[in-house]
Amino acid sequence: MATTTNITSTYAGEFAGKYISAALLSADTIENGGITVKPNVKYKEVLKKVSTDDIVKDGSCDFSDTSTLTLTERILQPEEFQVNLELCKQDFRSDWEAIQMGYSAFDSLPPSFSDFLIGHVSAKVAQRMETNIWNGTNTTAGQFDGFLTTLGADADVVDVAAATITSANVIAQLGAVVDAIPTTVYGKEDLFLYISPNIARAYVRALGGFAALSNAAASDVVGSIGANGYENKGTMWYGMGQNLAFDGVKLFVCPGLPDNRMVAAQKENLFFGTSLLSDMNEVRVLDMADLDGSQNVRVVMRFTAGIQHGLGSEIVLYS
Repeated sequence: MATTTNITSTYAGEFAGKYISAALLSADTIENGGITVKPNVKYKEVLKKVSTDDIVKDGSCDFSDTSTLTLTERILQPEEFQVNLELCKQDFRSDWEAIQMGYSAFDSLPPSFSDFLIGHVSAKVAQRMETNIWNGTNTTAGQFDGFLTTLGADADVVDVAAATITSANVIAQLGAVVDAIPTTVYGKEDLFLYISPNIARAYVRALGGFAALSNAAASDVVGSIGANGYENKGTMWYGMGQNLAFDGVKLFVCPGLPDNRMVAAQKENLFFGTSLLSDMNEVRVLDMADLDGSQNVRVVMRFTAGIQHGLGSEIVLYS
């Protein structure tokens, strides 16, 4: 008699949290510590940012309330999302069996075939979240407003006009953003210059020298690097594990940022909200074999997600 494996599984509320966490918090910007995560926002959370003028005044005998305190309030309200996906068990069974037999690059064995399928879907959700965080628009189904949208609508944000980035102008353009960073923010430990992948590639190539110097106009910008590039290693200077920096500011490469876009901000000024303990969280794997005799499996996820920034005047947007 043939063996039939039924993989129907249900996880609800906080029991679904570990799966939702894997899906949402694996987005590159979050997983690599680029922004502040608020993991238990049930409905909405009020973000308060306090700014003051020069609070130190000349001494006197009287109490003189002469300092100005500005309290900025923003609402972080994650939106509800869902994943409804139908997969064929046969398409994934060979991969699962390969893991069981040890013929796989996977370091650990998912405890069940259902976990294996959830992991596959979670990776897709993480990719979507990374794009949403930076370039999402609430008017598009399955998206929330990303930072490019919220920052672009904030008149307090410091704007720098964007250009098409190449290895010839990348240093000048990075410099324009760094020059626009407010003095009160520059030098902070959690300050990042968030850049798109094409800007990272152009910067790495510029520091490699060679071709960048063959262009007379480019030599004005990168001539000080030398024909053999950084540390005289040419284009071999950079290994993917190295951290990039510019003028003392750490660079953070964000796959979710579209080409030729940058944001300079402190990590504590950019927020991602979700509720890993919400009763609305749900992860289901429904085996359809008992219902229609098919090899199909339905994966259902329900979760919340959203972003918000704090003090706009301390953020630079290259757009």
